[in-house]
Amino acid sequence: MRAFETSLPIDEVLAELTTSLRARSNAVLVAPPGAGKTTRVPLALLDEPWVAGRKLILLEPRRLAARAAADRMARTLGEEVGETIGLRVRLGSKISRKTRIEVVTEGVFARMILDDPGLDGIAAVLFDEFHERSLDADLGLALAIDAQGGLRDDLRLLVMSATLDGARVSRLLGDAAVIESEGRAFPVETRYLGRDPNRRIDEQVADAVTRALRADSGSILVFLPGQGEIRRVDLLLRDRVKDPLIDLAPLYGALDRAEQDLAVGPLAAGRRKVVLATSIAETSLTIEGVRVVIDSGLARIPVYEPDIGLTRLETVRVSRAAADQRRGRAGRTEPGICYRLWEEAGTGALEPFARPEILSADLAPLLLDCAAWGVTDPTTLAFLDSPPAPAVKEARALLRQLHSLHPDGRITETGRRLRELPLPPRLARMVLSAGEIGQEREAADLAAILVERGLGGESVDLTERVDRFRRERSKRAEDMRRMADGWARSSRIAQPTLGSMSVGALLTLAYPDRIAKARGKPGEFLMANGRGGSVEPHDRLAKEPYLAVAEIAGGAASARILAAAPITAEAIEAALGEDIVRRDEITFDRQAKALRARAVRRYGALSLNERPLPVPATEEAARALANGIASIGLDQLPWSRALSQWRERVVFLRNAEGAEWPDLSDEALATSVEDWLAPHLVGRSGLNDIAPDLLSESLRGLLPWNLQRRLDAEAPTHVEVPTGSQIPVDYGSTEGPVLAVRVQELFGLDQHPSLAGGRVPLILHLLSPAQRPIQITRDLPGFWRGSWAAVRADMRGQYPKHPWPEDPIAAPPTRRAKPRGS
Repeated sequence: MRAFETSLPIDEVLAELTTSLRARSNAVLVAPPGAGKTTRVPLALLDEPWVAGRKLILLEPRRLAARAAADRMARTLGEEVGETIGLRVRLGSKISRKTRIEVVTEGVFARMILDDPGLDGIAAVLFDEFHERSLDADLGLALAIDAQGGLRDDLRLLVMSATLDGARVSRLLGDAAVIESEGRAFPVETRYLGRDPNRRIDEQVADAVTRALRADSGSILVFLPGQGEIRRVDLLLRDRVKDPLIDLAPLYGALDRAEQDLAVGPLAAGRRKVVLATSIAETSLTIEGVRVVIDSGLARIPVYEPDIGLTRLETVRVSRAAADQRRGRAGRTEPGICYRLWEEAGTGALEPFARPEILSADLAPLLLDCAAWGVTDPTTLAFLDSPPAPAVKEARALLRQLHSLHPDGRITETGRRLRELPLPPRLARMVLSAGEIGQEREAADLAAILVERGLGGESVDLTERVDRFRRERSKRAEDMRRMADGWARSSRIAQPTLGSMSVGALLTLAYPDRIAKARGKPGEFLMANGRGGSVEPHDRLAKEPYLAVAEIAGGAASARILAAAPITAEAIEAALGEDIVRRDEITFDRQAKALRARAVRRYGALSLNERPLPVPATEEAARALANGIASIGLDQLPWSRALSQWRERVVFLRNAEGAEWPDLSDEALATSVEDWLAPHLVGRSGLNDIAPDLLSESLRGLLPWNLQRRLDAEAPTHVEVPTGSQIPVDYGSTEGPVLAVRVQELFGLDQHPSLAGGRVPLILHLLSPAQRPIQITRDLPGFWRGSWAAVRADMRGQYPKHPWPEDPIAAPPTRRAKPRGS
């Protein structure tokens, strides 16, 4: 095994690792950040007999990490990148005939293995930082396992990670050996600063940085969720930090190499730096001089929503594993300090590990790659987490819409052409389609700034960004323009149809479902997929009637449009004319309580234009009116007192006797409004057209004829009392049916009156001669025998002109007072 001048913690397990890979094809290496696995393991394996002059491939999750790993290994060998150590990333490669170790990004490897399934000349593939669980890494490993099983039984696979469930990966690799390195880290003191929900995170981070600069020595690494927060913290600190020996250094993937080197590289003696980084700095990178970490506890991740086919960026709490890695950065070279912007108790509530991207990503690229591999069902491959069925279904639907897959899941010729462009399927479709009208270069430039963040500036308006990108003179922009030129050349056809499409119109070729129409407030838009989004009211795009949206962030309630371009109504018609539907629509105006008819030209959720129409006398209109009235409440209908009582009587008998009586509750009537009310509304357009007689006819039709006679017998409107008076029954009381009657009219009655064939006693509200309640009873004979004597004693003095007999059962009932002189 190769010897090294300097010692690293990983050296303690290198012998075990090399022995394992000599005996078996696969292994898992778990080692904490800073152990040296990224740069030491490939060099240690290079001279193994099973390599035999072939190459090793080292996969890194990001270009910055890949470049840093290649640089460090090349320096260890005293060489330049491009000799023994090669680099293969999207914006350029440094590979030569001497190259034995290629450091590649995970996305590049996926294309490598798809183009060469046998991985000719490759001895082993090393998956570094696999715990990040990117979609490209999961796909690359699944394809490598498949190739190993069918084409290359001599291929070695090594999965390396800082925090990982090694046992799960071991099972995926056929019970591969798991080798663990303890690493070597200095102690890190953790200080919890808490978080004020009423203040912006960037302000609190800036406070923490200024506090750490005063209290602690050494350079500071700050973790923030994204570029926006980094820019804002950078501006705040430039106002506060006046020490010329302190450098402020942003660090994220969209920066040019020189700016990234400033953040990562060593400092001159006596200087300090504050590195403002995204999660890109959690692992792989070694940043010189850092002994203080400030962790916002946040990260920004893409989240795919299969139901609307939209990937949005969402800010989330980091996992415990990520928080521990961030904390560990402070103890790489000496004892350090970690400030956390949350309460200590909140650490236990963090998810243990980050959610794998395969569970929340747009799976269209993965499905297309699988189809190119010859696999129509991705769940048959060896994924650590199986792709979710809803996302797979949505991805299949999109790829069929793009004519990239046959119905049986096999790749089409169009799909193969899309795969030739190293772009997501939607953007590849845009560039290829633009080639048919001679605008392939315009589309390629647009695709370039969408896949390479930061190019062309940060304006929401993609028209402005494309223009700036074409004039930008940075090396990254020049490299990306060369790449875009290659895409354009491969998409060009001999005699294209001449066309002229704006940036917004070109976007419709990739994202037709994201055409957006202005609504209500300035800056508020509704997209064709039904999702809302907004731009700042002061942004120039806020005044546009239509936008073509490429990127969005945030949840459904507060989605922010990050990248879009204006588009005219005429361009929408030209691009999407075949999919624009013209139909007559009937809606219910809740304020007017009436129907409105209109002829609408609609694309998805968007009404592009409309004109009013007379409300037609159709059953569809009648159903719309009935449902509209139900939505504002059936109490809005013209109920007469008689109809309300009739309904209450039916409800009473249903409660008393069961389901043979129809359910006339509010809920049941609202649910079945199309059945009982709508048939009577044909030719009517509003609530004002519904008369009480029509409502009565509609509702009474719900009672079968055999129950109509029983209704009068078992739930009469009135009850005859001993005096012969017909007293109305109140069926609307929550207590039950109530009969309010003067007590003198019940004299001589020795049985309690009842309803429903004698099953339900009436609730008697016994009244005084002045119609005031004196007693409520469900047992009249019991009242006569019991509390009547006390009531009689009280009432005789108040109403001396009315009879109050000692024995009311024997007394004659009366409506009148006692005769004069009696």
